[in-house]
Amino acid sequence: MSLQIGIVGLPNVGKSTLFQALTKKQVAAENYPFCTIDPNVGIVEVPDERLTKLADISKSEKVLPTTIEFVDIAGIVEGASKGEGLGNKFLSHIREVDAIIEVVRHFEDDNIIHVYNKIAPESDKETIDTELALADLETVTKRLQKLESEAKGNREAKLLQTIQILTKIEAALAEGIPARTIELSKEENILIKDLNLLTRKPLLYINNIDEKEIGNVPETDTSINICAKLESDLTALSDDEVKEYLETAGIKQTGLDKLILASYKLLDLITFLTSGPKESRAWTIKKGSKAPQAAGVIHGDFEKGFIRVEVIDWKDFVEYNGEQGVKDKGLMRLEGKDYIMQDGDTCYFRFNV
Repeated sequence: MSLQIGIVGLPNVGKSTLFQALTKKQVAAENYPFCTIDPNVGIVEVPDERLTKLADISKSEKVLPTTIEFVDIAGIVEGASKGEGLGNKFLSHIREVDAIIEVVRHFEDDNIIHVYNKIAPESDKETIDTELALADLETVTKRLQKLESEAKGNREAKLLQTIQILTKIEAALAEGIPARTIELSKEENILIKDLNLLTRKPLLYINNIDEKEIGNVPETDTSINICAKLESDLTALSDDEVKEYLETAGIKQTGLDKLILASYKLLDLITFLTSGPKESRAWTIKKGSKAPQAAGVIHGDFEKGFIRVEVIDWKDFVEYNGEQGVKDKGLMRLEGKDYIMQDGDTCYFRFNV
């Protein structure tokens, strides 16, 4: 399941530094606007301690975590929706991703130029959010004009329904309200899916803070704090050195691990697991997926020929030393086509070829 998260923000707020730390991939991070023009793409493993525990029990030859794809998109400036600062090109890159991380600068550094010569996080957020909303407003208005023209000689129900939905979204965008706040049914979402509205995508703010501010800046349901410079420095250390630093600083996890897990949650994803001597592996599915859909992530034939799935809670797998121990305790479940998968399910699928 290939899913992309775009990293956006004003120039020089730490996007490329954060991306470089995420992927340990060298990208342009020079001190000037638009040093990144084409988006850099990196695939990042999702940390999951459950996999290691399963692999130890199964004596697996391989451990294969699930992944998320991050896209480093160049800085957006005021007027981007009208093409300022190569805005049209950058906005087109954002349309292709599944969710957005918006990096907001909180750190002070006289050696790194702020595009507006001041550190003003709320103003910066407003600039980016406004540009995304204006770009969407232009997209929606153009589509509405086209559909309303078609409706003069066509009273098809689906066409009229689409006009009604877009009229509602247009009104919200005109007030600077993102399209994601408009509640739509699954059917209604399908009608406007091809527009790839920027403000319809899930959004998480990353407050890029000074190291001395770690633990002092409040986080919310829509924002987390990271010191991108520190995270970049940590990538040069060994795993043992990172562990020692975290223990000394009293920090439970790196900012990057926190970001990756928050991104996973942002996309409304869960993980199911498979484990055996050959490999222990994590698989990504949307929350609410049924067992046949999960089987299809492994192989399309599994979904087509799905019979049932043997399900073990990963904690039981570890506690009772694997599949046989769980069976002996009567804790393995047989589930059918209507079973809704749960995060941490350890599965063995039965299917007809």
